[in-house]
Amino acid sequence: MALLLAQVLAAQVAAKANKGPRALGLLELAPNGKAHLVPVTILFEGKFYDAAAFKASPVPMVLESGTVYEAIRTGVSQGLFTVTGALQARNTWLGEGTWVPAGSAPPKKALAPSRPPDEDVDAPPVLRREKPKAPEPPPAETKPQPPAGTPTPPSPATAPTAAPEPAQPPDDSDRPVLRRGKPEPAPKQAPGTPKTSATAPAAVKKPPATTAAIQIIPAISDAGGAEPRPYSFALKPDEEQQLRKKILALATDEVRTHVKTMAAETVGAVKTKSQPLQPGFDDIQLRVFDLSNSNEPVLVLMATVRVPQAPKAAAPGQQFYLTLVARQDLYGELHKAFSSVTDANHLDVTPRMELIDAVDADGNGSGELLFRQVSDAGSAFVVYRVIGNQLWPLFQGTPE
Repeated sequence: MALLLAQVLAAQVAAKANKGPRALGLLELAPNGKAHLVPVTILFEGKFYDAAAFKASPVPMVLESGTVYEAIRTGVSQGLFTVTGALQARNTWLGEGTWVPAGSAPPKKALAPSRPPDEDVDAPPVLRREKPKAPEPPPAETKPQPPAGTPTPPSPATAPTAAPEPAQPPDDSDRPVLRRGKPEPAPKQAPGTPKTSATAPAAVKKPPATTAAIQIIPAISDAGGAEPRPYSFALKPDEEQQLRKKILALATDEVRTHVKTMAAETVGAVKTKSQPLQPGFDDIQLRVFDLSNSNEPVLVLMATVRVPQAPKAAAPGQQFYLTLVARQDLYGELHKAFSSVTDANHLDVTPRMELIDAVDADGNGSGELLFRQVSDAGSAFVVYRVIGNQLWPLFQGTPE
């Protein structure tokens, strides 16, 4: 109990330390190199808001041209995305822009906004665009010198003209700071060198040419916050097999409990003695994270489930969707933090939960779990923090 209380207090203190602004989105990177950004949420004054509606006039603030997002997969930077425009399709905002993979981006220090020395530090934060540079005058044309003794014709006097000063955007003191400015372009290739794609991150495996899979990568834009750190939990093959066996056993219990509850709610169901239910698991996806840098793994299991000998509440062979989150303690025991078992006919009661990745939504250095929640009303994004053996919601989006 004391350990759990300490974790809760530590999480609350960390959350209060960083009030934002900090925007979270999803970068969708196509195989052809095109990318766009889906806004998810923004932390401002310690609270999370829907990023697609926050300070929209009409374009959401998080999609203003020049805003830079860092794509971060499981805590590891993949590259930078600079917003160049925004569009609305099917009541959903999308940010268009340019993608620069990791390894060819400029240092992040060049992107962090800074306050002028004479600015009031207590004033509300404002968005800042990169100040455009005045165009340099063209080099003077060099004319050949006439031979010695040749008279020089007089030239008409011309008054020098100054380059026009670029117009600066108005400063809105009510709008928060996000990372601003464009990254430097990638270095040009030498003539004769085969062209290579400048859109795939260096740390990301390039999909086969025969597939048309779109990479989904969380992306962060902020004016501060902790530096990214990896959230993957390193496991040896035998350790991974042991954890896999343990969490599948825990998942079997969850499926049995769900089917038993369905049978009890079925009108006219007859209780009969039978062998224990033996579900079959397909499309198993197991992710193991170290979210709090405490060497205590957090496991997230997603799978489809077959129930061959299901009762009348479910048709034989009916497919269920399972999402299970568990935490391993110091003694190697797994403790359930969250469980969702549903099917296509009960999404109105229990939505399907699809893990996207571990992200640092509030910028305190610890990771949270970002899910896509699918129900009969549509899909929405949710962010959970793992505290002890529970998931605490930080943000709940509106289904679309």
